[in-house]
Amino acid sequence: MKEENYHDEQNKNNILKLRKILDTLPSFCKDFFRGIEPYTSTRTRLAYAYDIRLFFEFLHEKNSYCNKMEITEFPLSVLDMVQRTDIEEYLDYMSLYQKDGKDITNEERGKARKLSSLRSFYNYYFQNEQIEKNTAALVPLPKRPEKEIIRLEPNEVAILLDQVEDGTKLTKKELEYHKKTKVRDVALLTLLLGTGIRVSECVGLDLQDIDFDTGGIKIRRKGGYEAIVYFGEEVETALLDYLEQREHTIPAEGHENALFLSLQNRRMAVRSVENLVKKYTTRVTPLKKITPHKLRSTYGTELYKETGDIYLVADVLGHKDVNTTRKHYANIDEYRRHQAASALRLREQNPYHNDKPRQ
Repeated sequence: MKEENYHDEQNKNNILKLRKILDTLPSFCKDFFRGIEPYTSTRTRLAYAYDIRLFFEFLHEKNSYCNKMEITEFPLSVLDMVQRTDIEEYLDYMSLYQKDGKDITNEERGKARKLSSLRSFYNYYFQNEQIEKNTAALVPLPKRPEKEIIRLEPNEVAILLDQVEDGTKLTKKELEYHKKTKVRDVALLTLLLGTGIRVSECVGLDLQDIDFDTGGIKIRRKGGYEAIVYFGEEVETALLDYLEQREHTIPAEGHENALFLSLQNRRMAVRSVENLVKKYTTRVTPLKKITPHKLRSTYGTELYKETGDIYLVADVLGHKDVNTTRKHYANIDEYRRHQAASALRLREQNPYHNDKPRQ
């Protein structure tokens, strides 16, 4: 059986989930999702659908006009009827609400995302002159507290890769698996640390996506577009070592083209990589909670330190907006300013200077 493309399979699953959600929403919502399809990924549209459904569920439960009809019967005019205070109450409600008997909470980050979804939703109908008011645009995004960026220091990166190679500090049971996965784990972590690609991009790699002649890998970015990311000598060596071992592995049916395989010889999942990173990094730096995304931050930090080019970092990391990059790496400027303070010497050190008596 020929392997079904991993990304096509993911897109198909997302489309099927989206259709199920659309069946629970007002019929006019289909126009919005058709309208944004050309420039959004299926994953993004699915996230929008979940957020918009939550908004309509809130209106159905809390609004005296909306609770008189089913959600699927809501007319488009309901968007003009909604006031700014309704949306503010919705965001407040998102802080803590119950669904299927469970308490669900949202911090400022989660509420900001839900409001962003609602803004895109309103903006579509407003720009198409189907509603008179763009109410969601009147509500400011919740202010998110600045979070310290957690990353590995260069010495910690070296210790981490050394540990992955020799299995230091692993338990006896972990060492049994380590014998089978060591070469793969070194290649995977070296690739993440040496290119800054996302974990989803990493597990989505196929064998044919690697080009050793140009030193590049073809990845699928968020939004569905393809990009080439280049790697250095250390990444090349680790990948070649792994591919030599990979040739002697018989993949499970339907996973023949996957680059990174699990012990079950299936394409590795995002969760598997997250657990792998946690297993090794907790031994190196137990006080830092390191995830695959923190490895991406580690790469971005070192690239910015080396080049000082925020636009290059944004391009390599696949950030569509350089402000996203600047927000994450601006605090490195403080580090660079400290470097500048000791970079210049105003006069040569006088060996007798310390012996001079003070006047």
